[in-house]
Amino acid sequence: MRSVSEGLATTFRVLAETDNEAAVRVLITALDSPYPSIQEAALKAILARRSPAGGRELLARLHTMPESWITAIRQQSGRMTGPLRDALLSGKGQLCINASRAAIWFREYELIPTLLAVLEDRAQENTDLAAETLTRLVAQLYEDLAGSGKDTRRRDPRLVLSHVLGSLESSVQRFSQHKRREVIDAFLLLVGRDNVTLMQILQDPHHPTFLPMVDTLSRNTSGGVVRLLLGCLDDAHPPSTVLSVISKRTDLKFVQHLLHKVGRRPSDVAIQNLKRIKSIGWLQRGGEFLDRLDEAAQHGAVRLVMTVNVSRLDAFAVVEHLLLRGKIAARRQAAVALSEFPGVDANALAVRALNDPDPQVQANAAAQLRQRGIPGVLPRLVQMVDSPHAVVRKAARESLNEFTFSRFVSAFDMLDDEVRQSTGRLVKKIDLQTVPLLQQEMESPLRTRRLRGLAIARTLDLMEELEEEITELLYDEDHLVRGEAAASLGEIGTPTSRLALQRALGDSSVAVQEAARRSLEHQTRSIPART
Repeated sequence: MRSVSEGLATTFRVLAETDNEAAVRVLITALDSPYPSIQEAALKAILARRSPAGGRELLARLHTMPESWITAIRQQSGRMTGPLRDALLSGKGQLCINASRAAIWFREYELIPTLLAVLEDRAQENTDLAAETLTRLVAQLYEDLAGSGKDTRRRDPRLVLSHVLGSLESSVQRFSQHKRREVIDAFLLLVGRDNVTLMQILQDPHHPTFLPMVDTLSRNTSGGVVRLLLGCLDDAHPPSTVLSVISKRTDLKFVQHLLHKVGRRPSDVAIQNLKRIKSIGWLQRGGEFLDRLDEAAQHGAVRLVMTVNVSRLDAFAVVEHLLLRGKIAARRQAAVALSEFPGVDANALAVRALNDPDPQVQANAAAQLRQRGIPGVLPRLVQMVDSPHAVVRKAARESLNEFTFSRFVSAFDMLDDEVRQSTGRLVKKIDLQTVPLLQQEMESPLRTRRLRGLAIARTLDLMEELEEEITELLYDEDHLVRGEAAASLGEIGTPTSRLALQRALGDSSVAVQEAARRSLEHQTRSIPART
């Protein structure tokens, strides 16, 4: 804004502060001065006076004003509320149009009741303009409440909400008289799920506002309506109408928001409400629709179909499609969900999932193979124990949990050599505790366990891993144990084992001496010397 001389500044200060209404006419005339500094000083003085006549004049010029003037008015827009209200109610041409623009520009939420009055008055010529202004103004209020508005320098929008909602509620109740759907749209954008008027309408199919409100809930994609519908899922007793709307909506925006909510582990109340749903509209749109969902929504889609009360065939179709073609999070969740489907098709799908490029999907599928009773899966699981991915190895081992060292030890004495060899190879591969537990066997105070430990070490070809423990048994108090230890060391070609066997040649037991001699000969013949 340009500055004026000190003398003019004093003049405009007097014109702004005097009680003489004639000053307004002077200031209005000054708005047309050829000097921009005088025009702007007059504008500031008119705003300072809060004069209805001055406000009307500013509104009348609004559509021709420079941006700097509009900025100045916006900074003191609260002083324009009265003239704006009068202009809206007057319904007069350009003045009313300018007032509508200003209401939106200045975020004049206090004017919403006025707009409703104009909108409901059939004698007004500007009802459509009032409806459009209401829609845009309520949308701005919603943005401010959500924290995404551009200008919240005036009142806290939360303080305005109660007053605005009260006016909207009253207008909604009069819907049968004015038939303006914009009122319902505005109400649903701002209302909370615990609103009494909302619940009364949604629970009464005969209410005159019931059908248009349900239609809006079914079609409107604004954030407020989506928020309202999804919020009702957390209500212990939501109207069945709301659940029906949720189940039937097929627009991508709503479905994605719904699935994001479901995928984030919804509340127990929401889960119970979802279980009341018996059909999902977008399921009929097939895989093409599923492919359009983002990763989080695809993940939620799996969870949703496993929660709602849809047919198992429909649920399996979603799981199958997303397991084969979904994004990573969806494939992982689908592999988990697959465990709840028996049958040939599900079995084949589980086997296919073992080839998924994601290790977690492989692991989720592997975890259910044994319980499915699929022929020939044991070798595949054993193969997966050697996977480069830890999560896959872990799943494979858990699926082969009967091949434990403890079970092998307890049955060892009853097994023939061939079964000992084949089972032992599996135990050695699958049970990561095999070596530590075998060490415990060799350290047992019971001779039978020490002897069995040595036999198992030879069966599992673990002599090198247990060389230290076996060497220690060369000094065992029992000559049978010492003899078996000497025989076992014959399979190891390390300098340490040779030295231990050479010492055992002086053992007090002839049997131990003989075992040591044979082992040394075996090392010399069969095992290359190691340094």
